[in-house]
Amino acid sequence: MQKDKDATTSAFSTPTFRNRQRKRSNETDTELSKANGNHLLVHDKNKYKSMLIRAYSTLWMIGGFALIIYMGHLYITAMVIVIQIFMAKELFNLLRRSHEDRQLPGFRLLNWHFFFTAMLFVYGRILSQRLVNTVTLDKVLYQLVSSLVKYHMAICYSLYIAGFMWFILTLKKKMYKYQFGQYAWTHMILIVVFTQSSFTVANIFEGIFWFLLPASLIVISDIAAYIFGFFFGRTPLIKLSPKKTWEGFIGASVTTIISAFLLANLMGRSKWLTCPRKDLSTGWLHCDPGPLFKPESYALPGWVALFFPWREISILPVQWHALCIGLFASIIAPFGGFFASGFKRAFKIKDFGDSIPGHGGITDRMDCQMVMAVFAYIYHQSFVVPQSFSVELVLDQILMNLSFEEQEALYLRLGQMLEGKIVGQS
Repeated sequence: MQKDKDATTSAFSTPTFRNRQRKRSNETDTELSKANGNHLLVHDKNKYKSMLIRAYSTLWMIGGFALIIYMGHLYITAMVIVIQIFMAKELFNLLRRSHEDRQLPGFRLLNWHFFFTAMLFVYGRILSQRLVNTVTLDKVLYQLVSSLVKYHMAICYSLYIAGFMWFILTLKKKMYKYQFGQYAWTHMILIVVFTQSSFTVANIFEGIFWFLLPASLIVISDIAAYIFGFFFGRTPLIKLSPKKTWEGFIGASVTTIISAFLLANLMGRSKWLTCPRKDLSTGWLHCDPGPLFKPESYALPGWVALFFPWREISILPVQWHALCIGLFASIIAPFGGFFASGFKRAFKIKDFGDSIPGHGGITDRMDCQMVMAVFAYIYHQSFVVPQSFSVELVLDQILMNLSFEEQEALYLRLGQMLEGKIVGQS
């Protein structure tokens, strides 16, 4: 018996058996890793190095972003345009083939022609009214700008048709499939980049608050999801993003909603962030913030005094709207990131680019921001903006649609009508 036992022990201790056991153990670990998401941050051996790089880049981005916010609306708009250009560049390069491009000189220039034509159309529509308001005092410049605004659509359409003809004339035999694929890809990029991000600029001029709060909540949600997933992530959330976990998602949701309520109170007390910009100047803003940004006091229950020294708290009405925005930012907006992850998997790439160390490309950072910008604009227009005509709105329409002579005639006519009313009352 002892000999059999020794023989069995010897067999289990042989190098061959140990190698088999190690291999079998590795296979089991691999299968378990695949089942649970083999890219979870808690299993990543290099996660601390990756975290430091990501944190360093994040601090630089937040610092630069805060500086641009301080500089004002035009600088924020310029930042958005630069981001759009980088996004377009990353997406244009995604399906680019150097061999085919060498056979089609100037074809890449055509993509940028469509891009800047779309930019002229979108921002012309958004900023034309504010441009007119800026040059109102200069009669010559006003007439020039008014003419450009009047024929804005015709100019953009002419540029698009020119690009369309350019594309047809450059079609090359045996390259049709590639060229039409690039043509369709270019138009998809225009939809992705402009249809969504144009809402961002519209939000900026409604008041930086409506741009800054949603953008900040996406950043907070992203950071919170990373931190909770980093330390507590165990349960995979979705196969499209192996690093995403339920622990990170839930932790980020709670953090984002609380942050939305608190940040709205902090930002809502600044006129620089809440006043809308009616022109393209850069001066300081003065306005009546409106009832949404005027604090209201709420008495706290008596038992609260046992734990906290406050008898009442001051809440801005806009904070209740912020809760809705925070809820969307924490639950729905991450699906923009899932969409981007699926997109990258379809093209077998890790990131859209390498512009930001630890984060990937600009597009990787803006996937959720695009979804958030559209929601913030629609929510603001549907539930915040009062559905009534204001003096400012009527004046804007007069400046936009009437010539200088017609405005003078309207001024005289209004003067006569008011004078008649005053005489009748007396």
